[in-house]
Amino acid sequence: MPRSLEQWFAHQGQLHPQTIDLGLARLRSVLERLEWRQPSVPVVTVAGTNGKGSVTAYCAQVLAAAGYRVGTFTSPHFRDYRERIRVHDRLVTKDELLWAFERIETARLGVGSGAISLTFFEFNALAAFLIFDAARLDAWVLEVGLGGRLDAVNAVDATVAVVVSIGLDHQEFLGESRDAIAREKAGVFRNGRAAVMGSREMPPVLVDAAVSLGAAPKRLGSEFDYTREVSGWSFRGRRWHLTGLPSPALLGDTQFDNAATALAALEELDARLPVSAAAVAQGLTSVRLVGRFQVIAPGGGKPSWILDVAHNADAARVLAKNLRALPIGGRTLAVCGILADKDAAAIAEEVRGCFDAWWLPSIEGVRGTSGAVLKDRIAGHVSGPRSVAADIAAACAAACAAARPTDRIVVFGSFHTVGPALDWLESQGLLPPAPLPEYTDAPRKF
Repeated sequence: MPRSLEQWFAHQGQLHPQTIDLGLARLRSVLERLEWRQPSVPVVTVAGTNGKGSVTAYCAQVLAAAGYRVGTFTSPHFRDYRERIRVHDRLVTKDELLWAFERIETARLGVGSGAISLTFFEFNALAAFLIFDAARLDAWVLEVGLGGRLDAVNAVDATVAVVVSIGLDHQEFLGESRDAIAREKAGVFRNGRAAVMGSREMPPVLVDAAVSLGAAPKRLGSEFDYTREVSGWSFRGRRWHLTGLPSPALLGDTQFDNAATALAALEELDARLPVSAAAVAQGLTSVRLVGRFQVIAPGGGKPSWILDVAHNADAARVLAKNLRALPIGGRTLAVCGILADKDAAAIAEEVRGCFDAWWLPSIEGVRGTSGAVLKDRIAGHVSGPRSVAADIAAACAAACAAARPTDRIVVFGSFHTVGPALDWLESQGLLPPAPLPEYTDAPRKF
């Protein structure tokens, strides 16, 4: 078997002929060979086109503030694979990953049963399940990777399932319409359990799908809601009525929707995992999330930076709204990298008028595209000069060199854009280093 994490990642990337191949049959077969059982602790599953990461973070942080040990599974990562799996208050360790990978590989190969191929993401999800089992946690919070019904995360039965939003993205896998995408995401709902819906503009078919599955719809603006106040806000759910809540730590008006959606999910766990109002307040204000309208202000006469993964039209619309709500005295400059399979023109149209100049880097990989191609794809949808850069680092350096102290630089368009930008900012001393130590503590069941 591979010995290092790097060897394992290379191995996992070659096991299956398709990078994305939605379906649960392969994963369930491996789980059966592992004699894996559904978790006995509450599980929150979070799906949606946008907002999944924020809702996942709020759920995990509030539960942690209440004293519970929480496992969190998210994807993709920015800089280190271990960002995907958090075991309570730490990243997964190298030893934990090696242990899980070896168990999965042994089960995958089988003994006289034939080998089962797995995608990279399926291997990732299986590792999270095994590590969370071994850590004996109080709750799991799982972020869906793509869609819902056929995503690897959906092998776990959610105690409460969330669909944060529905937008046009990944149409080649989920369908060409919002209704089709809604039906796919509704697959995370379960009979007899709450189906939390975190947008006031959900397609009616999402509610219909929840009802047909026997789930209980819980909609923002109906079964739960919130009220903004002069200082803070209030949440009203089926049982909870929380007043005087502090504003969420994450910036942007949409974060009130996301925070309320998280509370609506946690309210469903209250009989097993009670949470105090103080824990809610602490969790909301202690959340930190990379790449979601993340503001970096180095000071010292240097321009500020905003990092946002906005990679579809709906997310770009939110980014534009947040930028307009946070005016500055100088210019706003864009470092924008968008993958080839995304609708770059629609993204650019949503941020029309927000930027004074653009730097367009090339992104490597099978889904990457060149800055020159991106320049052509957004032509007619943006104003200001558009410069092509060899890569993300070069684009950040060029934008920084052109910026004045009163300007701000917005890096957006993809996880593949924000991740390298974080590396560059750290290398320039504009971002405090974020060490990822090699933890040595192991799961209790090792």
